[in-house]
Amino acid sequence: MMQLEGKLEIVRACELAQVSRAGFYREYVGHAPREAETAVRDAIQRIVIEGREQGQRMGWRPVQAALERLGWVVNHKRVQRLMREDNLLGLRKRRFVLTTDSSHPYGVYPNLAEGLTLTRLNQLWVADITYIRLREEFVYLAVILDAFSRKALGWDLEDTLEARLALRALERALAARAVAPGIMHHSDQGVQYASKEYVEKLLEHGFLISMSRKASPWENARAESFIKTLKAEEVYLRNYRDQEEARQSITHFLEEVYNRKRLHSSLGYLSPEEFELQSGGEGPTPAPGGVWP
Repeated sequence: MMQLEGKLEIVRACELAQVSRAGFYREYVGHAPREAETAVRDAIQRIVIEGREQGQRMGWRPVQAALERLGWVVNHKRVQRLMREDNLLGLRKRRFVLTTDSSHPYGVYPNLAEGLTLTRLNQLWVADITYIRLREEFVYLAVILDAFSRKALGWDLEDTLEARLALRALERALAARAVAPGIMHHSDQGVQYASKEYVEKLLEHGFLISMSRKASPWENARAESFIKTLKAEEVYLRNYRDQEEARQSITHFLEEVYNRKRLHSSLGYLSPEEFELQSGGEGPTPAPGGVWP
């Protein structure tokens, strides 16, 4: 007989919840396969990312071996299929982890941020996009940081990688803080950041536009470091039921924990907000909950 956590039998669980066994099994059969598929995909994507960071070429064989070491029982055809569907074999349009599509018709910009010495707030903003795993699917998070204080200024979460995702994060950062012409915006060469709408918004506010070279994630190291912190201290510790739950939990983490409480060694063991206050150049702070609609 199927067991629940704490070895509570299904029959008793249904009695306590006042639902029929047939209804429970319909719900379980409907959701469990999708949750399992998402869990395997997430494991594969983490393995591939870690391997590529170490300079390894991650084909299906080493990925399957890594899965087995982690306790997953997945046959090679399934591993190949999932890697192919998520473009981890380079055969199809990017979907999940590979959030940077630099094969677009828009113009790109040189890396102006390389070697830049940061001395103040609103000197350099950095942007990035990452995937967030839910129980049965993936969504995407776009974020804008002030590189000097490491503070998260604006972000947005959606189930699409279209340009509006990055644009809404930028608009919320601009709503949270006034900027002067000459501020620099740095990102990768993704289509979201090179799109006509995004570039026009940057130019409208007087930004200098800077982009990393292709396949050079280290050129956006501050944003990459933030993403790793977010994943390790928030995302990987959760099991988000749906997009709204992820939105609320990530909002709380960024506003209440990361910006206000998390200490950074690079900031003299201050939080981003404490560092901004001590730097004497803090910008206006939006009202609680003001980042999300």
